[in-house]
Amino acid sequence: MLRGMKKLIIVLMAALMLNLPDMGRAQDGGATVDDLSVDMIRSAENATLEEFLWLKRPVVVFADSPADPRYVQQMQYLTSELNALDVRDVVIITDTDPQARSSFREKLRPRGFMLAILDKDGEVKQRKPLPWSVREISRAIDKMPTRQQEINDRTDVLPRG
Repeated sequence: MLRGMKKLIIVLMAALMLNLPDMGRAQDGGATVDDLSVDMIRSAENATLEEFLWLKRPVVVFADSPADPRYVQQMQYLTSELNALDVRDVVIITDTDPQARSSFREKLRPRGFMLAILDKDGEVKQRKPLPWSVREISRAIDKMPTRQQEINDRTDVLPRG
């Protein structure tokens, strides 16, 4: 029952975001919220840390129930600004079933709600007991050495003139 409820909440949140004016539409011709949410939001029961090593930065959202208000608020924050997270190679992992014992839950050992930000090397960079805005998450990611290197690599490729 919890698994079904978890999937229902994710689908409802995505539908809500798509029905808000201009929230689901890309302003710059990029991907829409619907496109990104399918690729960027994954359940922990179907994911392992190893599949993201050196490819993505997992942002893991834990709660003991998908009805936890902190979980709902965190997912609203994340889904409202998926483009900013996509630029930073983020994948959002959700785990609201403590009984399932996902590999993420085994590694990170949350107690109730927890937000964890991991780098591409699989190392935990931040743990937070309360929801964080995408702006706060982006700032934390932008300070990581691997992200700094990515930014430097992009500017080295740009023509000067």
